[in-house]
Amino acid sequence: MNWHHIVTVYLKELRDSLRDRRTLISMIVIPTLIMPLLMFGIGAVMTKVIKSAREEASRIVILGGEDSPGIVAALKADQRFRVVPAAGDYKQMVSEKKVRLAVEIPAGFEAGLKAGAPTTVMLYHYEGEMKSGLGASAVERFFRDLREKTIESRLADRGLAAEVVKPFEVKRQNVAPPEKVGGNIIGGLIPYIIIILCFTGAMYPAIDLTAGEKERGTMETLLCSPVHRVNIVLGKFLMVMTASIATMCLTLLSTGVSLAIGGSFFTGGGRAAAAAQAVGGAAKAAGVMPSIDPVGILGVFALIAPVAVLFAAVLLTISLFAKSYKEAQSYVSPLIIVVIMPAMLGMLPGIELTAKTALVPILNLSLACKEMLSGVWHWPYLALIFGSTCAYAAAALALCVKMFDREEVMFRE
Repeated sequence: MNWHHIVTVYLKELRDSLRDRRTLISMIVIPTLIMPLLMFGIGAVMTKVIKSAREEASRIVILGGEDSPGIVAALKADQRFRVVPAAGDYKQMVSEKKVRLAVEIPAGFEAGLKAGAPTTVMLYHYEGEMKSGLGASAVERFFRDLREKTIESRLADRGLAAEVVKPFEVKRQNVAPPEKVGGNIIGGLIPYIIIILCFTGAMYPAIDLTAGEKERGTMETLLCSPVHRVNIVLGKFLMVMTASIATMCLTLLSTGVSLAIGGSFFTGGGRAAAAAQAVGGAAKAAGVMPSIDPVGILGVFALIAPVAVLFAAVLLTISLFAKSYKEAQSYVSPLIIVVIMPAMLGMLPGIELTAKTALVPILNLSLACKEMLSGVWHWPYLALIFGSTCAYAAAALALCVKMFDREEVMFRE
């Protein structure tokens, strides 16, 4: 192994890659813009949509209620609702989003309230649909207020205070610091984005330095040079790893700047409340935009570095088998699913960082990064993750070097 030859190949490939528009877009443009777009673009749109849905009067259908004119009149007078007549099947109207929900008032509802007879009001809504859920919550609040007023009236008739049925209250108060709150809310999303961009940042250079050179006919010229193949493959590997790490660094930098600017952007007035509602209840409880531990960003960088090595080696190895750029894309593109699935599992509740999950590639990184961004450092698990990832990366790099020495792989017809 000759480091002079390795560096020479690396610098040559670096110059060629910097002239390639696709590499520059995947390595610089996308990671620099993705976080600001997510935070200020998609975040602003999501905030506006949720705010509009909350302010819009819920279109509802009332079923029954002929003998409860007071309740029907109260629903129609409430500005939160817009009562429309049932045109056909009410279930179909809800499922087709013509109305948010249907409210079924049982027969004799008002008379039952006065007599003290128990009864049930049914709400027919669209499970999982945001506007239907907001409408159902508003109607539930309406009848909950009605229930409390009925109870107070019954107690007053008997000369009893309202505290008889409400002897105490339960209140919530957040005791976790803001960085732990923010880490739990968005700590799983940030590593997910970084992992995906780290993979895509290495994908196009890996394809171009292998299948791309085969297609252009420059691979044979490079192999005929008085440089050992190990030095050539290591030079190419360093270039792909540089692209992956550069993508990761730019993503982390863009994330930090976006969070710093977003802290003042989202903490004003109603927009902050709407954003907190969109992101999660904990953010609202904190009263500020979710924040993360800045030291955790450095921890994320340290753990993702060996993953960048793993991605570079795997992508370089797989791309070697292709004869053309297009064929290499068909081989490499499905791998994005292999990367996405464990990263998504790390965002699910109930999956915790343990000795077993610390050995699962990508999943271990996602779980550990979420903890570090919350300010929690499990040093034994972090050491296990770093060591296992380095071992996987070394195995992938050894396989890459071995594949480079096989003539049937390099000159496959």
